[in-house]
Amino acid sequence: MARDGARPAYDPAGPDSALRTALQEVRTGRWMSMRTLLAETATWGQWTQRTQILAAAAAGTDVVRAWLAEEPDSVPAVVMQARVGVERALRAARDDHRRTQELWHEAWLASDTASRAAPHDPVPWVCLLALARLDREQRWDEHRVAPPEPMLPPGPWGLLAQAHKRDPYNREAHHRMVQFLYARSASGRLAEAVGFAHWAADGAPPGSALHVLPLYVRVERYRRTGGRDAALDLHWVAEDATREARRAFQGWFELTTAAERSPLDLNHLAHALWSALQFPEAARVFDAIGPYYAPLPWACRTSGPADHAQAVDVFLQARARSRSAARRP
Repeated sequence: MARDGARPAYDPAGPDSALRTALQEVRTGRWMSMRTLLAETATWGQWTQRTQILAAAAAGTDVVRAWLAEEPDSVPAVVMQARVGVERALRAARDDHRRTQELWHEAWLASDTASRAAPHDPVPWVCLLALARLDREQRWDEHRVAPPEPMLPPGPWGLLAQAHKRDPYNREAHHRMVQFLYARSASGRLAEAVGFAHWAADGAPPGSALHVLPLYVRVERYRRTGGRDAALDLHWVAEDATREARRAFQGWFELTTAAERSPLDLNHLAHALWSALQFPEAARVFDAIGPYYAPLPWACRTSGPADHAQAVDVFLQARARSRSAARRP
């Protein structure tokens, strides 16, 4: 399947078939498969990823509320309540909904409750980090803590430290920190996010998904220009872009198994390697992606970022070119 020429489709569960089954149940208002899946989740990394994806599906339903009504002492249900609350608050903020403040407050309370109900779980702290981006004026003291190094900006470092304490180098926690810095530089050049991403990658151990983080910031920088600046195209093939792509390939991809890799990270890495003309390495990553395409980063290379069909076309062209070049002697 990994090497075929089939047109891919987006699936939030990726290769996680157990998660896919639970998502189907959640969308129909049933929670038993979700409870079973979370009870069988073995690592904090997988727990973080599964709770995030489940919350995105559950946010438009009352399925977690129904679970809590049946099992009010369930710690996973309490954590999922926080996840769903955060998802709803972030959606409301994105849509400039009149209930954003109310939903933000509810989500914060649910996350605080979860942090006490599950003291060893990084997810409640990831939830609080996710909400930090809504405090655009940084009125909350916990969102403007001094950084661990002088070259880094102030921010919710205490929240990141709490997540790190429970799950060192937690992938989502660091992505949430980057999103906080994006929100703070809504019209800027993302210098703070660039600096943070490289700091996180520099300190991450071999095999950590944080080695892929700088690739996300590079895509965001391009996305913010709308791709209109022709000179910016050079940043895909510049020396630092090539170095970032190869570092992620060598420091993450080559040191991990298929089960440890997020489809989002794989797609960002394939895009970066293809963009930097590193075709043999890109071909290997495309093989690992198989059918588990993700709209970003491919959508940023289209004339209409909301046109998913066009994004798939870019993906297919990049895959075909990488594989063709990789086969040449």
